[in-house]
Amino acid sequence: MDSRWIDYIHLLRRKVVPALGCTEPVAVALASAHCRELLGEIPQRITVLVSGNLYKNGMGVGVPGTGMVGLSIAAAIGAIAGDAQAGLQVLKNVQSDHVQAARALMDAVQVSVKEVDDPLYAEVLAESGVNSARVVICHEHSHVVLRERNGVCLFQEAKSLLLDDPAAPALPAMTLDALIDFALNVPLGEITFMLEAVRLNTALSEEGQSGTYGMQIGATLLEQVQQGLLSDDLMTLAMRMSSAASDARMDGAVLPAMSNSGSGNQGISATMPVVAAARMLKSSKEKLIRAVTLSHIVAIYIKTHQHSLSALCAASTAAMGAGAAITWLLGGDRNCIGYCIHNMIGDISGIICDGAKSSCSMKVSTAAAAAIKAALLAMNHIRVSASEGIVGETADATIANLGELSREGMRETDQQIIRIMGRKAHSGGIVRKGIIYRKVASYK
Repeated sequence: MDSRWIDYIHLLRRKVVPALGCTEPVAVALASAHCRELLGEIPQRITVLVSGNLYKNGMGVGVPGTGMVGLSIAAAIGAIAGDAQAGLQVLKNVQSDHVQAARALMDAVQVSVKEVDDPLYAEVLAESGVNSARVVICHEHSHVVLRERNGVCLFQEAKSLLLDDPAAPALPAMTLDALIDFALNVPLGEITFMLEAVRLNTALSEEGQSGTYGMQIGATLLEQVQQGLLSDDLMTLAMRMSSAASDARMDGAVLPAMSNSGSGNQGISATMPVVAAARMLKSSKEKLIRAVTLSHIVAIYIKTHQHSLSALCAASTAAMGAGAAITWLLGGDRNCIGYCIHNMIGDISGIICDGAKSSCSMKVSTAAAAAIKAALLAMNHIRVSASEGIVGETADATIANLGELSREGMRETDQQIIRIMGRKAHSGGIVRKGIIYRKVASYK
């Protein structure tokens, strides 16, 4: 087997993993659970320091099993009931009595924004009597880089893992052509594990269509189909299945999502439009496995050109992987797949990320619809040309241009979004117990 394919399989296994709840508050809950493990008891006081981007993505999203939103409850429930060894499923054992204890602990939780280079950063200091524990997670949502007890460092990451650090672990070389070859030709037995993404995210979708979560987009679209206001065509089905999964996830459903690149919504966007297309086209099980694999590996590839958290909606970029896979399911060749990437970046490259919240399901549904539209145009050999906007001559060049826009061009946009959200929190527009915004020194 091609050595690159082995690298791609390892990358999928590392980047496509189950996550219970929005991964930004989950990162805080995980750090808090590690602190409790170090203390050997539930803390009496908790101080949480997060990057602006993590603050943005954690202040308005539901925390599984709690019926509440925000980083304060995430820190408290992580300290009460978090399983530090469960990674992104740290909150899988939460019970109602844990929630009551966490609510009481929230009065002793303080959340602040810390100026750090890494956009994904969570630091928790937990104190009980004279004892203290400090844990830092950065770069990836479950990547612990510091463990400290009573001021004594027990473990510290030797090297910085910032995105632009040349010392960071190397990713395998990727091009769109290489990824297509991999997904369509790798021995099927090597990628059957990707069916777990279908299973988990479909279960979330079905839960979301109950109509009791978030913006209720999936349930509303289903109701409109039943009323004859919408047809249950491929685009509507993709929007309905995708948004319903996001509705459930963002509103705290106690079901894991299969994530992509650290995000459940990215995993949903890379999975559910493909599942909808395979269902509509009555695709074989093998085609579904290969299509979902193609979608997720392309989504990872596109994300490697961006920071882990930014002002660019990553659910929309993950859906570009879905568009590529749907084009293949429709019978498109590699040229058509490339055309689909051009079309999606020419269409929805400007969707901003203004934090994780229930209304993310609207952006997920928009991205799913865009994937279908871009694929259908590509099948007619229609593409946004290289003379337009940020679209390049090749799909790889277009993906690189999008990454440059995200990393460099949207830095100030990101800061302005964070300032606006912070102002809302201060003015009372958003009430979040224990959250303040202030600058503090770096932990190093």
